[in-house]
Amino acid sequence: MRIALYQPDIAGNVGTIVRLGACMGVGVDLIEPMGFAYGDRAMARAGMDYAGVADVVRHADWAAFEAQASGRLVLLTTKGASSLYDTRFAADDILLFGSEGAGAPDRVHDRADLRVTIPMRAGFRSLNVAVAAAMTLGEALRQTGFPSAG
Repeated sequence: MRIALYQPDIAGNVGTIVRLGACMGVGVDLIEPMGFAYGDRAMARAGMDYAGVADVVRHADWAAFEAQASGRLVLLTTKGASSLYDTRFAADDILLFGSEGAGAPDRVHDRADLRVTIPMRAGFRSLNVAVAAAMTLGEALRQTGFPSAG
């Protein structure tokens, strides 16, 4: 399983997700361009010392990411077709999140194998991407098996 971020805008969110990936044994794909320089101080602060042990792969653009992606692309979106809690995850899924400011464009939506939404109270639009990634990864690992604690 992997987490993929499509053109993320906020360094602190990326650092938090890199830390999440390191702690949970899940790789992180960063699809450029990003809205900040990789290694930005905010990213380093959020990722703390986990960035050095995280499995992070940077991709020059969507085409480069798509060319190497294996497994289902599960796009988390406010335009999702199914609820996070009704979705059956697989161990080789790629959990894909759009940018904080613009989400994911139509071509990414069209390419996704599944479009999933996180249910929330009426009148609320979306969660912070790092929170959404943690919730989604937690549910996916609950279904497929958490990494070894050793």
